[in-house]
Amino acid sequence: MDVGISLPSTQVPALISQAQLRSYIERALSPLACELALDGDGSLTLRVFEPLSGQVNLVVTGIKPGKLHNDSDLQQMVEELRYELGSSGLRRLWSGE
Repeated sequence: MDVGISLPSTQVPALISQAQLRSYIERALSPLACELALDGDGSLTLRVFEPLSGQVNLVVTGIKPGKLHNDSDLQQMVEELRYELGSSGLRRLWSGE
């Protein structure tokens, strides 16, 4: 499924900012929103939630931003998030089902 989102180049900056990553994920998982928190070990925790109610739909820990080297890495991560959301019965929120 192509969401029509891609970065201007095939290379992701070595240190993609949390704001850039959050924006990319939110566009891909719309209408859901997300928050990223930096953990003590340098990894990130992602919380995906419904913006109006604040209901949390998914929490992912241990995301290593240094492992996101290109657009393909970001797209693969988003596909994994979609799979997890779909597995929990939330597919209809972002796929229109």
